[in-house]
Amino acid sequence: ASRPLWQIIARQGTLKAGVRNLSSSTQRWCAQKLRAVNSPSPWVLHGAVCLQRLPVISQDRNPIEEQFLDLLQQLEQEKSMLSDHELRLLLDSDRLSRKQEADYGSDDEDYESQDIVTAQDLEDAWEQKLKQFKPALRIKASDNTDVSSSERFLGDSLVLLVKQDVGHQNVWLLPQLQWEAGETLRQTAERALSSLPGAELKATFLGNSPCGFYKYQFPKNVQTESRIGAKVFFFKSLLSGGDCSSLQKDSFAWVRKDELQDYLKPKYLKQVKRFILNL
Repeated sequence: ASRPLWQIIARQGTLKAGVRNLSSSTQRWCAQKLRAVNSPSPWVLHGAVCLQRLPVISQDRNPIEEQFLDLLQQLEQEKSMLSDHELRLLLDSDRLSRKQEADYGSDDEDYESQDIVTAQDLEDAWEQKLKQFKPALRIKASDNTDVSSSERFLGDSLVLLVKQDVGHQNVWLLPQLQWEAGETLRQTAERALSSLPGAELKATFLGNSPCGFYKYQFPKNVQTESRIGAKVFFFKSLLSGGDCSSLQKDSFAWVRKDELQDYLKPKYLKQVKRFILNL
């Protein structure tokens, strides 16, 4: 059945009012979003670098590894065949025993008249060379407690920490700097490393994406409406050369992962431990 004309007109008026209301609400939402985008963020962005010095030598074996190595050497010794040198030792020993016998032949005398270097002579010469060999020191630094040396604990991985001012506090952190317009966060992290006073470090950055994130608020006495805290994005890199001996002794430290708790704040340490690996 067809509707009365007045109902059709009333329904069209309601739809038009709804469209007008929807359009106005959408416009208000878009305006709010536009103001939010144009307004500066109250969080200050920082780029930080996690610089690691990889192990230089192999780690010392623990007791279980020593026992397993002895077992492998024993099995290899039991199941192995004689080498050419060991066969030559047996041959020389047999010739020496025949020389002492009464039926020592003339052919053997001709062979004996030649200048012969026996396998035992070779072993004696090798033994003398071994005594003259001096392996490199496993500890280059005079004391592993010297955190200013990147050559401490050569069998472990080390991380570079620096002292920086955060508000009115001087705390240990991974090297970081505030982001500047026109640069990427990785470039900020690279600048944080290159701007260390007196340091000449060469590092290889592992990718363009951050490996970690940390957010903290400034002390209340320095907070403002436009600056309430900082967001730090960490980038991982590996030390490939350089020297930081020109830095002040108490302004930086090379530490192992298990030593980080002695330097970093607990909340900061929790985020950093997520991407630092013992390689």
